[in-house]
Amino acid sequence: MKVSGFTIIRNAIKYDFPIIEAITSILPICDEFVVAVGKSEDATLELIQSINSPKIKIVETVWDESLREGGKVLAVETEKAFHAVSPDSDWAFYIQGDEVLHEKYLPEVKAAMERYKDDTKVEGLIFGYINFYGSYSYIADSRKWSKNDIRIIRPDRSIRSYKDAVSFRKDNGEKLKVKKAGDAIMYHYGWVKPPDAQLEKRRNFEKLWHGDETVSKMFDNKTEFDYSQIDSLSHFNDTHPEVMKERINRVNWTFSFDPTKGIKLSPRLRILNFIYRTTGWNIGEFKNYTLLK
Repeated sequence: MKVSGFTIIRNAIKYDFPIIEAITSILPICDEFVVAVGKSEDATLELIQSINSPKIKIVETVWDESLREGGKVLAVETEKAFHAVSPDSDWAFYIQGDEVLHEKYLPEVKAAMERYKDDTKVEGLIFGYINFYGSYSYIADSRKWSKNDIRIIRPDRSIRSYKDAVSFRKDNGEKLKVKKAGDAIMYHYGWVKPPDAQLEKRRNFEKLWHGDETVSKMFDNKTEFDYSQIDSLSHFNDTHPEVMKERINRVNWTFSFDPTKGIKLSPRLRILNFIYRTTGWNIGEFKNYTLLK
């Protein structure tokens, strides 16, 4: 079985993306790893080169920032990386620059790829998600943060990056037919940064959707990101991936959550959240895939 990893990144240092941790978390089960490195304002290219693995294949790109409708530039860049993977691979494993896979899941992810390698009905594998928020000790636990998403796909050129690279679909819009990657869960760290750094990241991110005037209205009167605008958080009581430990040990800010200052939900949403937390059933959840039985 041959597995190709792929990802995109730009300005990783400026916006403090855990891209090294993301790549190295799945590198052990990849035979090659394509990184599409966008022209950056920092030493992102040198950072990726510092991984110093023969598996790494770097594709240098320039982002077209005029593609602002729905964050389309992210999908375009993702496809550049995807199209550079070896066509003889059995699977292509996509990971975003703020996602990390815990090493405890590597064996079952590899086993799932082996299990479905020759089953052509299976076009992809999905992962569950944990979304950290504010700090490495809290996770967003309301139903709107719940998701399963496709991260392993066939190296089939009829498969496209979907919308803002959130997932994948066929080029005719058809959803992929998928199986679960075992019980594997992806750890998402995109909402964990000091408030000033998070504000700058969000400002830059919104530029992929909106014009400069709109972004200015959204952020110019702010000095830091307001983490209180969240409906529900819970403490994370498990372990983080080993590759994240050095980064976590460098934490230089404090975070606490006061539920009395968070977003107040309607009675309907409170009931839906209660059902989700107690049963795991997310009523009305949109699924960007077709799960095979």
